[in-house]
Amino acid sequence: MVKTAKGGRRKKQPEPKSRGLGATRLASASPPQAIEQLRQVIEMEGGSVLGAYRDPLGGNWQVLAGLPIDLVEPTPFQRDLSEAHVKRLATAIDKLDRYLDPVVAVRSETTGTYWTPNGYHRLAAVRALGGKSITALVVPEEEIARRILALNTEKAHNLRERALEVIRLAEGLVELDDRPEREFEAEFEEPALLTLGLCYQEKGRFSGGAYQPVLKRVEKFLGARLSAALDKRRARAARILEIDDAVNSAVATLKERGFRSPYLKAFVVARINPLRGSTRCVALRPAPRPASTRPSTRCCVRSSGSTPLG
Repeated sequence: MVKTAKGGRRKKQPEPKSRGLGATRLASASPPQAIEQLRQVIEMEGGSVLGAYRDPLGGNWQVLAGLPIDLVEPTPFQRDLSEAHVKRLATAIDKLDRYLDPVVAVRSETTGTYWTPNGYHRLAAVRALGGKSITALVVPEEEIARRILALNTEKAHNLRERALEVIRLAEGLVELDDRPEREFEAEFEEPALLTLGLCYQEKGRFSGGAYQPVLKRVEKFLGARLSAALDKRRARAARILEIDDAVNSAVATLKERGFRSPYLKAFVVARINPLRGSTRCVALRPAPRPASTRPSTRCCVRSSGSTPLG
C-alpha cells in the first residue's frame, strides 16, 4: 500500500506486464476436460465452436462459439430491457453490417439454454435485426452467471436497476444455494442494494437515492442463511417504506408553504438521519423571515417523536 497526501492509503499500482499470460500461451496448452465436454454440448445443440483459449489475465479457459439465437436468453434476475438502447444498438450494428462484440454466456443445466449475464441488449438488437445466431464467449463455470453487476458494463446501471438485479438474484439463489448471506458478497456487492431492491419491488417510484447514503453506512451483510436474511430485509424495507410515506407527507407540506426545489426530499431525509446525532424525526416549518429581506429559501427542522430504522 502507498500513503497518499492526506495520510490515507491507496492500492499499489501493478508493474507493467507483470500479470497473466503472454499472447503465445493463450491457446498453447491442451484444454481441460470441462472445456472438451462443453465443446461437445455446444455442437450437439446446433452451435459451432470457433476456438478455445485461456483469458490473458487469469488464465481461465473459455470457448468462443456461435450459438443458435433461440438458445440464448438473459439471466432470470437481469434488469429490465431498455427499448431505446436496443434500438440504438440495432441501428449501429445494421449500419456496420457486422456483429463484433460477443456476449458472455453460461450454459444453464436447469434450463438447457445459455444465460447471458452480459449482453441482454446486444442479444435483443440481433434478434430485432432478424439474426439466426450470435457469437458468445461461453464460460464453463455456471456461477459466473451470478456476477451480473461486475460483468454488465454495456449500459450503465442506475441505482434502481442495480438494486432490482441484486434482489432478484438473491431470491433466485434461495432455492439453489441457501448459504449465509455474507458469503455472497462478491455477487451482491453492497448490502444496501438488497434492502433497496425490496423497496423498489413494492414501490416502483421509490426514491432510493435519498436513502442510499444512510443505508450504505449502516447496512452489513448478514450471517444468517439467505432465506432468513431476506425475511429480515423485508422487515427493514417495510420500515423504510413507512418512513418514506412520512417523508413524502413532509415534502408535500413544504411545497404547500411555497418551497420549490428538486432537493426537498433529500433535505428532509438528511434532517431525520439518526447518524447526524438525533434519533428523532421531523416537523417542518419555514425559517423565520428576516426583517427587510426577501423571503428565505431555507427551512428549519424541529424534532417530533419517531423511531429510527430497526
